[in-house]
Amino acid sequence: MKLYITVPSPFARKCRIVAREKGLADRIEEIVVDPYANAPELLATNPVVQVPTLIAADGFPISDSPVICEWMDSHGTGALLVPQDGPARWRVKRIETLGNAALEMGVKLVLENRRPEHERSPSWIARWTENMARALDALEAADLRAGPLDMGVITAGVAVSWIGFRHPDFDWKTGRPGLVALQAALEQRPSFIATAPT
Repeated sequence: MKLYITVPSPFARKCRIVAREKGLADRIEEIVVDPYANAPELLATNPVVQVPTLIAADGFPISDSPVICEWMDSHGTGALLVPQDGPARWRVKRIETLGNAALEMGVKLVLENRRPEHERSPSWIARWTENMARALDALEAADLRAGPLDMGVITAGVAVSWIGFRHPDFDWKTGRPGLVALQAALEQRPSFIATAPT
C-alpha cells in the first residue's frame, strides 16, 4: 500500500498516526509529494491532487483523511478507534469533526497569508481565526482524555499540535487546560513522536 503525504500536513499526520496505532505502518509506504506541483503520481489517483491519499493493496484509491483513517481502523489490529454504532460512535465523530474544523480554519489562514499582502482579506482572516478559536473552545468543553484512544482524541491532539506549530502567534493554550494536558500526553506516544510536524 502507498500513502501520499506532505510531512507538515496535519491531515496526513492523522493517517500516519492511525497506521502506527493499528499495526499497519510496516505495510504502507509513505511517499512525500508536492501537491502544489501536481505531482503526477498523486494526480493519477486523486483528481484534486490533495494529500493524504491512500492506495490500498488492491489498487483502490482512498482520499479524505477521515475516510482513510476509518478504512485503516477497519483493516488494522487492536481496538476500534471509531465505534461501529450507537451514541459512542457519534460522540467520536463529533469530536473528530470539531478537530478537523479547527484544522481547516488553520489551513485557510496559512493559504491566505501566502497570498501577496494586497490580495489578503482581513475580514476572512478574522472570521477563520474566530472559527478556529471556537472549535478549540468546543473541544476544551468536551473534556477529552488521552485514553482510551479514539479518532476524536487523535484529531484533537493533532489539531492543537499543528496550530501551535503553524500559528505560533495564536495563543491556543490560555483558557484551555484540558487541551494542553491532552497534547502533552499524546505527544509522548510513539505514533505521535514518529510523526511530529517539521
